[in-house]
This record gives sequence, C-alpha cells and structure tokens, in this order.
Amino acid sequence: MASPPLMPKATAVWLVDNTALSFEQIADFCKLHPLEVKAIADGEAAQGIKGLDPVMSGQLSREEIEKAQRDSGYRLKLQEAKTRVPEAKRRGPRYTPVSRRQDRPNAILWLVRNHPELKDAQIMRLVGTTKPTIEAIRERTHWNSANLTPMDPVTLGLCSQIELDMEVEKAAKNAPPRPEGEMVEETLLPVDETTSEDAMAAAFARPAPSSQPEDEEIDAEAVFAKLNSMKNASADKDQDED
Repeated sequence: MASPPLMPKATAVWLVDNTALSFEQIADFCKLHPLEVKAIADGEAAQGIKGLDPVMSGQLSREEIEKAQRDSGYRLKLQEAKTRVPEAKRRGPRYTPVSRRQDRPNAILWLVRNHPELKDAQIMRLVGTTKPTIEAIRERTHWNSANLTPMDPVTLGLCSQIELDMEVEKAAKNAPPRPEGEMVEETLLPVDETTSEDAMAAAFARPAPSSQPEDEEIDAEAVFAKLNSMKNASADKDQDED
C-alpha cells in the first residue's frame, strides 16, 4: 500500500479547490474515504484547514495532475522525494516508559547472567539504564537486590529480539580470541566415555573390601567349654543357697 502524502486532509482541500479531479481520485491519493472528500467539497468537513499545494511541496507534478484530469480512471502517484534525509540516530540511553522502568533491574540481571559478554554500553542501549545501576546489580549492591528476578527484556517490552540478537552478535565478534592450548573445563563427559563397558562396570561395581583385618576363625570347642563351665558354676550356686 502506497504511503499517503503529507497532511492528507490539507492536500485534499487544495485538490478539491484547484483541480477537476474526481472524489475517488482525490480519496485514493490522500487515503481518505470518497464521502469524506465529498464532505470537504460541500463545506461540511475540514472547514478550518488551509489547503496545502502538493506541487509546491514536491509531492505531485503538474503533468501528473493534468493526466489524471483527462482520465477519470487514472490514479495519482506520489512523486518520490529528490533528496533523502537520513534517519537521526538516537543518542544516549533508550527512553523507557514510566510503567516499564521498574522492570529494568530485572532485565539487567537477566542480561548479566545470560549474556556476560555484553558490555555496559550495550546493556544501556538495550534497556535504557545507567552504568552505576549495572555495576550495582553486578556486584549485588543494588538497594533491591534481594527481590530482583531475572526477566527477559524482550518479554518485558524494553527492546526487540532483533536488537538483542544484534548486540549479542556484536559482543561475540569483539570478544578476545581464546589462547591456543588453553584447556576448557568440561562439566559433562562425552557420551562414549559414560556409556563404555569400563564406565558401566565401574558404576555398578561392588564396594571394595575393607582394609581392616578380617576377624579370626571362631573356635567352637572353646566356646562350648566356656558355656559348660558357666552352667556348672550356676548350678553349684543354687545348691549352696538351698
């Protein structure tokens, strides 16, 4: 869909007053309803709006208007601007609505934990915060540090997923290369090592025998002899009492 001209109603007022274009042609060019253009022509709408000449503003040419006046089925085409004005780059932190500012510490905590490669300047661009706030959350000295919960800034509406991906990709490219020969500590062993026969045997092996010396064999004859002597002694004691 083509974009409408600058100040559509003011342009429609000028076209109604200064051309013989049909209501449909003006409505199509200004992205208005034909009945609204008819109301402008009848003086029922846009009474306080001053007409804007689209030729002077560089949005239409005289030839285009004359061509449309000769052919009622022709649709006016917006003239491209001869000069392109670059978009102004945003400077400073991103503006965050008041209703979302209370979520910024949670978003910063999420970024610090999940993307430690991001620099403070990148976090500032993403969520619109300040460097002291980021440092306080990193060092756990923030006044509300105990109640902070990591939350995705995209989910909170503080930035878009595209912006976050761009900053993460930029941080990865700018990260210093890892020195050759540096060993990376692995928290998980490869599958081949954990499922090998030796590993399975070691996992389900019985505990190693104790280093303590085993008890000596029990002498059964000595035990029975001791029991008999204790029995005889008990019998002699009962006879003495009688």
